[in-house]
Amino acid sequence: MFHPAYKGSVRSMIKTIIVEDQELIRKSLKVVLESISDISIIGMADNGKEAIDLCEKENPEIVLMDIQMPEMDGVKATEEIKKRLPHIKVIILSTFQDINHVKNALNAGAEGYILKAVDPQFLVTGIQMVYHGGSLIPQELAKEVFQFFRTSEEKDILDQSPVVNIYELNKQELKILKYLAQGISNKAISEKMFLSLGTVKNYISNIYSKLDVKNRSSAIMKAIDEKIIKEK
Repeated sequence: MFHPAYKGSVRSMIKTIIVEDQELIRKSLKVVLESISDISIIGMADNGKEAIDLCEKENPEIVLMDIQMPEMDGVKATEEIKKRLPHIKVIILSTFQDINHVKNALNAGAEGYILKAVDPQFLVTGIQMVYHGGSLIPQELAKEVFQFFRTSEEKDILDQSPVVNIYELNKQELKILKYLAQGISNKAISEKMFLSLGTVKNYISNIYSKLDVKNRSSAIMKAIDEKIIKEK
């Protein structure tokens, strides 16, 4: 479901805040995450406005952000946090019913999204991956996002029109971009394309630069939104 967990030298505690309007979920996440990982929950908020204030006060490294909350939802809060504190990384907590909201949150700058019902160890793996510069798009949800766009009102237009390539991506870059949208890891892409991992990473950096995005999630959303790629 996810790329392999980060492996390397001993890590410092990952400073994280939880933004969730249901108190039971907030407290449960805190207990579970701190008991099985190197993640330190340094604060909790029950709406987007509190999340922004908490981020400015505590300067966390990771924010676990619910989508639907009172006062200010997760999409608006993510956008504001990214404007004020762009170094803070946001992971959206969602359900399958929130695809449109998730799309907007990723466009707002979130590094990824994850289902609330996921196994806690997968959540830990995802947080560690985002902390170390990766992005978090479970393959099952990536497919759901693709399906959402394919069944939209633009379906007929997408089927009849050629892929748009105003960003001058070459064939290799377009191929890699499509693999990214399918939730395939960098390592798996390198194996599929018979390229070194370093070469794949260089292609991905070029893709980000040409699309003017900063992470995998934003690249995927832009690629689908602007019809740079589409399902066969």
